[in-house]
Amino acid sequence: MISSSQQQLKMPVVLFGASNIFWMVFAASQAFKIETSPESRILAQIGDSVSLTCSTTGCESPVFSWRTQIDSPLNGKVKNEGTNSTLTMDPVSFENEHSYLCTATCGSEKLEKGIQVEIYSFPKDPEIHFSGLLEVGKQVTVKCLIPDVYPFDRLEMDLWKDDHLMKNQEFLEDMDRKSLETKSLEVTFTPVLEDTGKALVCRAQLIIDETESVPQKRNTTKELQVYISPKNTIISVHPSTRLQEGDSVTMTCSSEGLPAPKIIWNKKLDNENLQLLSGNETLTLIAMRMEDSGTYVCEGVNSIGRSQKEVELIVVAQIGDSVVLTCRVTGCESPSLSWRTQIDSPLSGKVTSEGTESTLTLSPVGFENEHSYLCTVTCGRRKLEKRIRVELYFAPKDIQLTVFPSESVKEGDTVIISCTCGNIPETWIILKKKAETGDTVLKSVDGAYTILKVQLEDAGVYECESKNEVGSQLRNLTLDVKGRDNTKDYFSPELLLLYCASSLIIPAIGMIIYFARKANMKGSYSLVEAQKSKV
Repeated sequence: MISSSQQQLKMPVVLFGASNIFWMVFAASQAFKIETSPESRILAQIGDSVSLTCSTTGCESPVFSWRTQIDSPLNGKVKNEGTNSTLTMDPVSFENEHSYLCTATCGSEKLEKGIQVEIYSFPKDPEIHFSGLLEVGKQVTVKCLIPDVYPFDRLEMDLWKDDHLMKNQEFLEDMDRKSLETKSLEVTFTPVLEDTGKALVCRAQLIIDETESVPQKRNTTKELQVYISPKNTIISVHPSTRLQEGDSVTMTCSSEGLPAPKIIWNKKLDNENLQLLSGNETLTLIAMRMEDSGTYVCEGVNSIGRSQKEVELIVVAQIGDSVVLTCRVTGCESPSLSWRTQIDSPLSGKVTSEGTESTLTLSPVGFENEHSYLCTVTCGRRKLEKRIRVELYFAPKDIQLTVFPSESVKEGDTVIISCTCGNIPETWIILKKKAETGDTVLKSVDGAYTILKVQLEDAGVYECESKNEVGSQLRNLTLDVKGRDNTKDYFSPELLLLYCASSLIIPAIGMIIYFARKANMKGSYSLVEAQKSKV
């Protein structure tokens, strides 16, 4: 029998043996193992930061090391902490595209596991570029490009206009070296107005691995804006392009285009430069003077182009008026001003100069003043000239109304009625045929009216009116048309002879037909035999 004290001595031994057995079982369950994260493969974008982790179990103090499968430089930093080791590549580059091996050593045991690093570059959305603004009816090239792509042999691009595929392109050429490439596709098309507002979409896809959650698809969209260059620029002038001194004139300009053109008014100077006057559609000039004569230019402008139209205004003076020509200078404090005629004829007028302004007064103005005057401005070494044209007007005179071949013609003749006036400036010519029931305005060409095969009703009084802003002058003539004489014998001897001959021939033909029928048309006919049968 065992005493209680003996039992107490044996208890520790039993407990120690049980714990030793438990430790051996736990140690056996914690065998030396190695794991990696990611497990076997990682897809990394160039420029990103990537970490590879290697960890062990079953060893308290493992020793780690990293290398590439081809023993090239790691191009990364290694950090070991206990049972973990991390290889960080920041930033990822072409030099990191390897299979990396992590080696863990625990005593005499050695384990190794690899991670494949594959790289790509697809950092930006596509870019859309046009060769120019989209103008209706003119070809334009659109380019869709993807910058810094790798590997480009797995790139596919599409260009769409709304739901219409314009072009698809793959880049299957061989890659002889590792590099970032910019790839593009181009399409040339002719825009139409209906393209405005449509969506132009460039789609790019880098087909690497469908199982990886990487941005393999990128899109860029642009809304199309189609333009029309300014055209059909029109100028309307009221009341006229020919004005008297002191008159006012309003000029209105319009131009078609998309977007709507902006209207700009300029005046063409003597040196062909343009002087800006206004940015409005309507330009009004008041109290016109001789120096306001010249060429005015309307220009329609938008972002795609411009269109010009010119109009010439002429300011005239009436003979006997007093005309003042003015020359002003800006940008010079003490200019020297002088006047002369362009043909160097004597200057018949009074010159008054004060400061930066000089005037030439022609009073009364006459034909001897009708030419161009030059104002010469000298400022230091600079010399400029301004030309002013003096034009005069007067009531029409020396009007001539003529008729060809004469004022007395025969029925059926061709008649030309002409009206001319030697005035400068030109006058309006109006031809009329007078009648008690009302005058008829004739459609004349350059003052001439032609009557082909004149009739009796064309006879009468014809009037020509020559008019301008100052006055008018009238001339008239009487056209006499003689008809045929009904009492005249219109039968000539030749016509009478022909009439008599026809009166004999027709009965003779009738007799021949009669005797032919009597002979029953048996193949021949004899007038003698016919006569015998009668006897």
